[in-house]
Amino acid sequence: MSHAATNWAIQQRGLKPATKIVLWHLCDRHNPDFGCFPTQARLAEDAEMSISSLNDHLKKLEVLGLIRRIQCQDHRTKRRQATRYILGFEMIDPQEPSPEIGDGQDGIDWENDTEPCPEFGDGANSEFEAGPSPKNRQSHLRNSETNPVREPLSKPVKEEEDAQAREIVDEEFFGSLLAALGFDPDGPLPGWWQGWPPREHVRRWQTDLGLTEKDILEAAAASRQEHPEPPDGPKGLDRIMQRAAQRKADEKSRGRRKARKPATSETRPITDLPVFYAEMVNSDRYLPVSAISNSMRDAMLARGLVTVERLRERGIR
Repeated sequence: MSHAATNWAIQQRGLKPATKIVLWHLCDRHNPDFGCFPTQARLAEDAEMSISSLNDHLKKLEVLGLIRRIQCQDHRTKRRQATRYILGFEMIDPQEPSPEIGDGQDGIDWENDTEPCPEFGDGANSEFEAGPSPKNRQSHLRNSETNPVREPLSKPVKEEEDAQAREIVDEEFFGSLLAALGFDPDGPLPGWWQGWPPREHVRRWQTDLGLTEKDILEAAAASRQEHPEPPDGPKGLDRIMQRAAQRKADEKSRGRRKARKPATSETRPITDLPVFYAEMVNSDRYLPVSAISNSMRDAMLARGLVTVERLRERGIR
């Protein structure tokens, strides 16, 4: 690396960050004695970008006069070698390239017209118009000047949304709702009342809250008394619809309570007290001693409802 080269790269102003990164890595690969000749694969790895993007930034640097690219080839094998980069601070006293090896700008046009090397199967190293590799059948670099063609939509999006909206809620009912809220169904509507989202919201009033179309229209018309201005979308009516659903549930609950038959009393009036107390004495239920008076005891004994032994067992004397 060359500290002089990297310092020069840092001092350059007005470059985009990615372009300056490419320039810095070029300078980092510069050797004061032998120059700068990194491969594009090495530069792309250093700058963390694709080779095609790297070529875009190299073109910008070359247009700005910060670098000059010289295509090189082996004068014996005629194989392409790594491109030599002349950096801006080296262009003070430019030297002519050696005529023996054919380096320099004169070799660029010749190399652009040559076929790619069949042995390596590589196409053009940059976006020059060179033939594709016989093995890969196409150049391995993208052309940044072209954009992929987008196919037209099979159906317009607006038509699909309108069809979906009609399937969610009946249009006649939705138009009646808009009229109840003070809108003109045939006129322009605010954005929050257009398309399928508001219709889906209205449908949830029916499915989640159990409201009928009549309930929704009545609640919407009643809301105009409290809020004369139309709401900003169906969400503004959620609380009103919830209250309407609660009232409907309360009315239904009251109707069930009214329909119930009065419970019949199973208690029978006590008409024969001696028989009633005799059943208590003869049973195993709790019986306070003070519950049986002397007159009631005598009446039960006189009628033979209890025995003296049973009374003694129950503590009644």
